[in-house]
Amino acid sequence: NKIHDLLIESNLEETIDLRISNLENYDYQINNLVKYQKHPDIEIIKEISNNDPRVKYFSINNSGPAIARNNSIKYAEGKYLAFLDSDDLWMPNFLTKSIKFVSNSEGFVFSSYKRCNEITLKEQYKDFIVPNKVTYMDILKTNSISCLTAFVDIEKLGKEFMPEVMYRQDMGLWLKYLKKIKYAKGIRETLAIYRIRNNSHSRNKKKLLKPQWLFYRKVENLNILISTYLMIVWAYRGLKKYS
Repeated sequence: NKIHDLLIESNLEETIDLRISNLENYDYQINNLVKYQKHPDIEIIKEISNNDPRVKYFSINNSGPAIARNNSIKYAEGKYLAFLDSDDLWMPNFLTKSIKFVSNSEGFVFSSYKRCNEITLKEQYKDFIVPNKVTYMDILKTNSISCLTAFVDIEKLGKEFMPEVMYRQDMGLWLKYLKKIKYAKGIRETLAIYRIRNNSHSRNKKKLLKPQWLFYRKVENLNILISTYLMIVWAYRGLKKYS
């Protein structure tokens, strides 16, 4: 059982060894780890890649997350696309479950996850349990697909790239795929751990107000009336998500 390509993204050196080691416990062999690193000190990546031929790294300075992730997507050659960044840990059965579900879907699945303290890994919020399915309009209202559990069959759906914006670029990618299919399929089982950082942008809804509005207006080209409605729903659900 093999996964051909897996994108691993990191901006935090202290988490890299933990996540690479964690991959050894998975129930699928991973042939090729495509990695990007924004931090100027990439010696730790070089050391890992020298000892593990599956690991590749790309150093991209001051490019922002969208450009760096798109660079990794460009080099991905396998059947499935998945992301693993500095907040993330997968359960050992993540790949098995994701492949099982994606094979019985339109090509896009995502799963529930635990939300834990970044240092202690103690539960900080209750598990985020995803809906059974989400549509394009559902994601505009609240992004229930996390980067750490998104799993796409790119042989079926093709490669799409994130919009080159500073925030909400992952949401932009999900919406591109959801324009191709009726819905993405949710896996209710908890299959990952999201490590919550104190400086996380995704939890600070005040900082995201302007980027969210601009995303609706400039990226998705929605009119003012629909954008206003979506902003209200998004803000309410976002507060509820972290209550």
